[in-house]
Amino acid sequence: METDKYRIFLHAVDAGSFSAVAEEFGYTPSGIVHMMNSLEDQFGFPLLIRSHKGIRLTEDGQRVVPILRNLVRWDEHLRQVCSDIRGAVTGDITIGSYFSIAAAWLPGTIRQFQRDYPNVSIRIQEGVHQKLDTLMAEQRVDFCLYSHPPASGSQWIPLKKDRMVAVLPPDHRLAEATAFPIEAFGEEPFIMPADGYDYDIMKVFDKYGVQPRVSYSTGEDHAAIAMVEHGLGISLLNELATKNHTDTAVLLPLAPYEYAVLGIAAPSTRRLSPAARLFMEYLKSYVSSL
Repeated sequence: METDKYRIFLHAVDAGSFSAVAEEFGYTPSGIVHMMNSLEDQFGFPLLIRSHKGIRLTEDGQRVVPILRNLVRWDEHLRQVCSDIRGAVTGDITIGSYFSIAAAWLPGTIRQFQRDYPNVSIRIQEGVHQKLDTLMAEQRVDFCLYSHPPASGSQWIPLKKDRMVAVLPPDHRLAEATAFPIEAFGEEPFIMPADGYDYDIMKVFDKYGVQPRVSYSTGEDHAAIAMVEHGLGISLLNELATKNHTDTAVLLPLAPYEYAVLGIAAPSTRRLSPAARLFMEYLKSYVSSL
C-alpha cells in the first residue's frame, strides 16, 4: 500500500537516516534508498537532502510531511476500526511521555494490556513537555503523558496529583527540616532540568515570585539529581521523577505544599484509534490502583 511507503518515509525523516529505518522495517539501506527515490519520482520533486551526516527535508518535503502524517494516521485508524469490527484489536500505538511516567506507569500498564491485546504494537517517545507538545502537534504520537497544562486545543484527562519536592544534598543546612520554604530557592545555586525550562518548576516559582539562581541546566531529571548529590546546588522536581533515582539526596515537601497534576493529553479522544482508546482505559485503571 502507498501508505506503507509514506510510513517508512516519515520514520526515515524522524530518524534522520536511512540505515536506522532500514533495520526497523527489515529492509536493506539500498532498498530504502530505492523506495525513497520512487516516492520522489511519484511526487515529481525532491523530498530529501542527503549528505554523509544523514537526511533532512527539502522545503517542498516540509510542506508535504504534515499531510502524509495525516494520511498515515487515518490509514492506521481505518485498519484498527476494521480489526475491531472483525473482533480482533490490532495496530500501532505511539505514546509521548515524561521519562518518569514512562518508567513508573507504563511497564505495568503495557504488561496488562498486551496480555489481552497481544497484536497491538506500542512505541514510546520520551521527552520534556516542550518536545512532547511538538510531537503531538506534528501528529507523531497518539497522545501524551505529562503534566498540566496540555498543549493548546488538546483534551486533558487528569490521572494523579504528584507532590513537588525540594531535592537537597545530604549536608544541606535544611536537610533535617520537615519542609523546604519555597522562597529559599532564590538564595542558592539551582539546577534546572528540562533543558533549562521546566513547566512544573516555573509554575511554582511564578506563583510565589521566586527568581531561581540557575547555575546548571540539564535535559534529564536523573542528571539533575546526581548533580545535587555532588553538591552543585539544589533542585525542585515532582516526586515521581525522583523514584528509585536518589542515593543520597534529601527530598523535602514544600512549604507551602505544591503539586503537579499528571495526566493524558490527546488531540481529541474521538479521533483516537480503537487501540489507543483501549490503552488509555487500561492506563487509567492502573494508575487508580497505585
